[in-house]
Amino acid sequence: MFLENTVNHEEKFGWIEVICGSMFSGKTEELIRRLKRAQFAKQHVEIFKPAIDTRYDDEMVVSHDANEIRSTPVPAAANIPILADGCDVIGIDEAQFFDDGIIKVCNDLANKGIRVIVAGLDMDFKGNPFGPMPALMATAEYVTKVHAVCTRTGNLAQYSYRKATSDAIVLLGETEEYEPLSRAAYYKAMLQEEIKDYDVDSDEVK
Repeated sequence: MFLENTVNHEEKFGWIEVICGSMFSGKTEELIRRLKRAQFAKQHVEIFKPAIDTRYDDEMVVSHDANEIRSTPVPAAANIPILADGCDVIGIDEAQFFDDGIIKVCNDLANKGIRVIVAGLDMDFKGNPFGPMPALMATAEYVTKVHAVCTRTGNLAQYSYRKATSDAIVLLGETEEYEPLSRAAYYKAMLQEEIKDYDVDSDEVK
């Protein structure tokens, strides 16, 4: 279990926490839990999310279990420092959708004494590291990897398998478009896709 760092008022530096995992693993739920604890402690908290994420609400950060907290949608990472003045804690949801500038933004905020909590997908639907997440995980003091439950095996799931037929890396969606899979289930699903594509290509040649 993650335990919040104790505050040393003699040290002016903050830190970065990264919460990562697949779709439906509870990343946003854990982000909201930590932020609400900070709010309860009367700390000045601001939450940001990418403006493109409007799945549940334009302004609220909402977890899959309908837990929510008010946020500020921003079009780019560069907008965050402007709006973060005077904060003790900064929360950033769906960090994988931000540009690479989010890495410098998070480190600059931490260097100014702010606790930065970031949540995001660590891998895209192809199983590749997603956007700025690898660099954020590398520079963070704390990394928490959460898991979903595989819909096919019941084992822990760390892959976000896309059921929708789209090759776009960024495709907002829910259970209609994605399902969490374990390594074994994901490997089998991708293998079946390759076989299906091969059969289609063979038919076209004929």
